[in-house]
Amino acid sequence: MSTQSASSVNAVVIGDALIDEIRDAGGVKELVGGAALNVAVGLRRLGVPTTLIAMVGDDDAGGHIREYLADHDVRLIASPAPNGSSRAIVTKSAGGEPQYVFNEAAKRRSIRYSEEARRAIADAGLVVTSCFPFDRVDEVDALADALGDALVAIDPNPRSGMLSDRAEFVRGFERLAANSAIVKVGADDADLLYDGDLDALRARLRQLGVRAVLATAGAAGAVLESDAGIVSAPISTLPGAVVDTVGAGDATLSAVTAALAGGIPESLEEWRALLVRAMDVAAATCRAEGGLLRTPESLADADKGVYGS
Repeated sequence: MSTQSASSVNAVVIGDALIDEIRDAGGVKELVGGAALNVAVGLRRLGVPTTLIAMVGDDDAGGHIREYLADHDVRLIASPAPNGSSRAIVTKSAGGEPQYVFNEAAKRRSIRYSEEARRAIADAGLVVTSCFPFDRVDEVDALADALGDALVAIDPNPRSGMLSDRAEFVRGFERLAANSAIVKVGADDADLLYDGDLDALRARLRQLGVRAVLATAGAAGAVLESDAGIVSAPISTLPGAVVDTVGAGDATLSAVTAALAGGIPESLEEWRALLVRAMDVAAATCRAEGGLLRTPESLADADKGVYGS
């Protein structure tokens, strides 16, 4: 692995930023969220200077999103939002899993690449894409053109409430994934986009040419496959109860890509250490409400937590 530190490399994250309107027995609360936003903030909290390219409106919700990103020192390049800022109404199923209903802005999300955005991408050591509208050919074309030769990490992160064309989403996702440094997929992705076989999906992505595939399976832990081989790690055991699993996947992706910002691992043991650390970070994040990344070292320091506006 390169000896270059993660903090000397900057990252760009492209995807969603929204307000999570959480409804439960205690009432309604609003948190700043979105998968891409969570990853951008997570990278910054792990020491990587980060820019988020996302659609954010000039409305109250957009003001909260901007304030939150400023609090965490994440630069925002906002794409125009003719329908206002995105919002998700979040409830829990009988099994405790989050369920989302999205507003029209989220369903019609679109990203356009200004000269400022293109310069940020060209200057970035790493570009991460999460919760992107891969089912829209024009969006995929624009992203592919903007990425150029960037080192890319992708989390497809489809949402059933946003998905308009499953087959087209798979085509767009695989088109960009084929040239990426790492792709993160989860059991939910396999269920929604493929036939539910996460191992088969991991193998397919490797056959497409993805350099490394991170497959997360909830309580079953994660598997990471690269040219160096295959490593696995269980969910980390940490003090305290699991409060909220919503941010676990985003925290995992943040931890993995923060490590890649310092250089691509060359040995299987380096990949193993990277994966174990990512599981530690995901477990710590689950010890508090919301998608804000925590580390095991920061759990005792509540003053470092910002829970949204």
